[in-house]
Amino acid sequence: MAEAASASCVFCRIVRGHIPSRKVYEDDELVVFHDIHPAAPVHLLIVPKVHVESLISATGEHEPLLGKMLLLAPRLAREQGATDGFRLIVNNGPGGGQEVFHLHFHVLGGPRPWRHMSVGR
Repeated sequence: MAEAASASCVFCRIVRGHIPSRKVYEDDELVVFHDIHPAAPVHLLIVPKVHVESLISATGEHEPLLGKMLLLAPRLAREQGATDGFRLIVNNGPGGGQEVFHLHFHVLGGPRPWRHMSVGR
């Protein structure tokens, strides 16, 4: 279920403009920006503006938003230089390596070799 924006959530603070980011896309529902610790030449984060803790807590009401996130990933990956494919990662919960408890997709691509991405990033 969607929650109110959290004052302590780093992604909520980025969405509100309280923390700067290198944005590559923004609309009424999503913001996409470069990861500050990239594991690949292209490493974007697709973040919904509504605070949803994780994919585990998403519900049917989020289905259109999740579909939009999935369809946006290949377009932005190509635009940012990942022309030969990309990896999409969604960490969920502590056991899945999630560190920021605001749903987000990692989009990684670009020329190899890539830096190893630890489970918790």
